[in-house]
Amino acid sequence: RFKAMIEDRLMAHERFRCRVAESALPLGRPSWEEDDQFTLRYHLRKVALAAPHDQEALQELVSDLMSTPLDRSRPLWQIHVVENYAHGTAVIIRIHHCIADGIALVRLLFSLTDEEPEETPVQRRGAGKTPKGSSRSLLGAAESLIDRGREVIINPDRLAELIQGGFGAAGVLTRLIQRPADPKTSFKGRVTITKKAAWTGPIPLEDVKAIGKTFGYTINDVLMTVAAGAMRSYLLGRGDQIEGEDVHAVVPVNIRPAEEMDKLGNRFGLVFVALPVGVAEPLERLRTVHRRMERLKKSPEAGVVFSVLQLLGLAKPELLALGVDFFGSKATLVLTNVPGPRKHLFMAGSRIRNMMFWVPQSAHMGLGISIFSYAGEVRIGVAADAALVPNPDSLVEHVHGEVQVLAEEARRAAAADG
Repeated sequence: RFKAMIEDRLMAHERFRCRVAESALPLGRPSWEEDDQFTLRYHLRKVALAAPHDQEALQELVSDLMSTPLDRSRPLWQIHVVENYAHGTAVIIRIHHCIADGIALVRLLFSLTDEEPEETPVQRRGAGKTPKGSSRSLLGAAESLIDRGREVIINPDRLAELIQGGFGAAGVLTRLIQRPADPKTSFKGRVTITKKAAWTGPIPLEDVKAIGKTFGYTINDVLMTVAAGAMRSYLLGRGDQIEGEDVHAVVPVNIRPAEEMDKLGNRFGLVFVALPVGVAEPLERLRTVHRRMERLKKSPEAGVVFSVLQLLGLAKPELLALGVDFFGSKATLVLTNVPGPRKHLFMAGSRIRNMMFWVPQSAHMGLGISIFSYAGEVRIGVAADAALVPNPDSLVEHVHGEVQVLAEEARRAAAADG
């Protein structure tokens, strides 16, 4: 049943049958070509999880897969169906960023799900089109993604106005160029091919909302503050001197217009978010994050960076490498926050208990933090270079600690207000 669903929904998109073909011309760009040797058996695999079949074992498997490059002679995706995980099954989906950006992939993956366990109609393949059989769940996911009440990082409507108007573009580019490199911390250094993955247990979304409501801030403000506080605790534990310092997170921002939301490919900009890891007091960290996020919502930075990325994509490899190094020096990590569906979904008739994803690291950055909410719970994932962050579970533990600290501050504030 799972295989039939993949054949009828995922394979409806032609790109999943195509591989990347390098140009024979010196300045030519890569293109998509159909893989005439395509076999679903290579891309869809079944594996048994090692004992004791728990989260630690699954983290080891995810880490191994994350450390293994996809075969560039084939379409750049794989799905592993993992049996014997916590009395159930886990599904690990690997898709290269060249196929689509985060927003497009989220919509695509939600199209593999249903709102009811028996809602799995088979439909005719239609290359490049959203499969009809999943329209209800896809619509629900899309509504969740754009729901203003769930707080995304940037206001897309306002961002579009700023980009189209060219508002402050020159000033933004100047500030990006003049911005100093991020401070040297345990998160910065030479990256290797070996990665490690970890993720938190469930964090009740209502708890996060309650913290934000108490202090008049957004869910996103709270979660960004939690990430900053967890990083601070981890760095202090490694002996880093970080008082008064910021580290910058590169945050992908969707800039595709509404009529292109169902298309694959990449249409995203980047913003640089300064995380106040050098601020010791939790509420002051929260206030600082809020102020910075409010300023960022009025900035055209994502559109400016998108234009720069487009130009780099046309450049020679040497110039492209310089551009990647430039952006990498200005930041320490990639961070993204994706609001998911508010209720449980089903895949091939089975209920999806929880979901997690990891952002790809690039530009020599060895840390990625991904925040995902699903069915009333938030989980935060860490993908890290094994040489720089040998124990990502410690960072995950600090996440839970930071949530508890902010929750306690909220309880004190509520009690003081009577």
